[in-house]
Amino acid sequence: MTKSAVPGADLTTAGLSAAIAEHAARRPDLVALVCAGRETTFGALHRISCQVANALQAEGLAPGARVGYLGRDSERLYQLLIAAADSGLVLVPLNWRLASTEIEYILRDSECELLFVDAADEPLAAQAMERMERPIGLVRMDRDGVAGAGFTAWHAPYADYRLPTKTSRQQALLQMYTSGTTGHPKGVVIAQQSLFAVREVRDRSSMPWLQPPPDDRCLVLIPGFHIAGLAWAVQGLLDAVTTVILPEYTPPAALAAIRTFDITAVCAVPVMLLLVIAEPGVTPADFAGLRQVAYGGSPIPEDMLNLCMTVYGCEFLQFYGMTETATPITFLPPADHTPGSPRLRSSGTSYADSEILILDKAGNPLPPGEIGEVVVRGPAMMLEYFNRPDATAATLVDGWIHTGDAGRLDEDGYLFICDRLADMIIVGGENVYPAEVENVLVAHPAVREAAVVGAPDDRWGERLHAFVAFHPGQSATPHELMMSIRDKLASFKLPQHIEVLDALPRNASGKILRRTLREPLWQGRDRAVN
Repeated sequence: MTKSAVPGADLTTAGLSAAIAEHAARRPDLVALVCAGRETTFGALHRISCQVANALQAEGLAPGARVGYLGRDSERLYQLLIAAADSGLVLVPLNWRLASTEIEYILRDSECELLFVDAADEPLAAQAMERMERPIGLVRMDRDGVAGAGFTAWHAPYADYRLPTKTSRQQALLQMYTSGTTGHPKGVVIAQQSLFAVREVRDRSSMPWLQPPPDDRCLVLIPGFHIAGLAWAVQGLLDAVTTVILPEYTPPAALAAIRTFDITAVCAVPVMLLLVIAEPGVTPADFAGLRQVAYGGSPIPEDMLNLCMTVYGCEFLQFYGMTETATPITFLPPADHTPGSPRLRSSGTSYADSEILILDKAGNPLPPGEIGEVVVRGPAMMLEYFNRPDATAATLVDGWIHTGDAGRLDEDGYLFICDRLADMIIVGGENVYPAEVENVLVAHPAVREAAVVGAPDDRWGERLHAFVAFHPGQSATPHELMMSIRDKLASFKLPQHIEVLDALPRNASGKILRRTLREPLWQGRDRAVN
């Protein structure tokens, strides 16, 4: 018999597991998640999450222990998330697109004690773990057609109910890895409370475009190893509506899901939207049931946005944030998505409980119209960078997150992103720091120095453009360099072009002049990020 963990729970204070238990008690047969043809009701989601929580407890994991998930998106990711919330554990979703050396680094850095891995990524996990001295427990996800194996066999023996726990919303729940300026990713530690923040503000503010109707069916195309995708899917679970996720984004799969499941809302990065409407045979009729498209994660050229609005034919909502803010800091609501409006180039405005300042180099606030660093404060800021006190102190100052973006506010509080103070490049919504790629390029015996910058790309937002200079008497072709790095980096981190120079431009102190390298690539563009 299934028991609700917290019957009649106050959803304004209850944690994630209690919220799911309450939905399961009230609407057990409502479909919560759809993935790869599998439907998971709220009743089943609660029962399995309880079993998973009990199985995690049986593993002897102490509160605060890290458990990893390496796999395509599925309902199992959210079962693990809910169970971790109920157990006081921290879930570390890993990007399966990374190279094995990158996975190895994250497993080491996160101090992961137990790793859940799906069948497709077992070779990747094996390559990463064979180089590690410290053993990590491994749970294999279910293989298609193999009954009683893997994840189900691991959690099935345990009870499908839980007694109320003493976990707090203020405890760490997630550790999401983002690129680092030193070439190593940093673990962003996020509290459970962060997943509730925007919903709570919405419920006491005038944000009707964030309130889904009871029969909503939202397709989340952003993968769950990104905070935007995971948090948007969790909002659907908290709102007790149906969320559809894909194991892996492809344009045909996204289009098929929209057609098959009568999707009413979509959450995506811009390139995903563009690739869907580029599919053969697509017409506006395919999107007749859509009420909203929410997009963010990377910029989009205005003409491409206008094209999307025309073809999808529904309201559009933009969000701006970063892993460190956990949830959006600004929204550009549907009312501001007017073709030709200057606001269409903005990222929108902050909302109740969130604030934005533009600071000069000395840390002083700047007036509207002046460009400086964007710093933000809100109800969902990260707790810390895991085991990185210096990096935490530099980024999180008196509750304010220093974004590294350069921007300005207009008189009405609309935020316009102009450039990035740091060197991060956004490729189709994936963050890439040049140092990650440069470190691999200079490992080639012929390469003396390397610099990687972002070049404009109307489909992906940006693409990687690498510049290299060789040691005296050494050389290699761009193709040879590409072949030497392609198995050491995720595919989205590979340069689309490698240009050979005699020497890289430097200033008087010897620092590479990235702006000098970037400017010719962006000539004729109205801003230095796309």
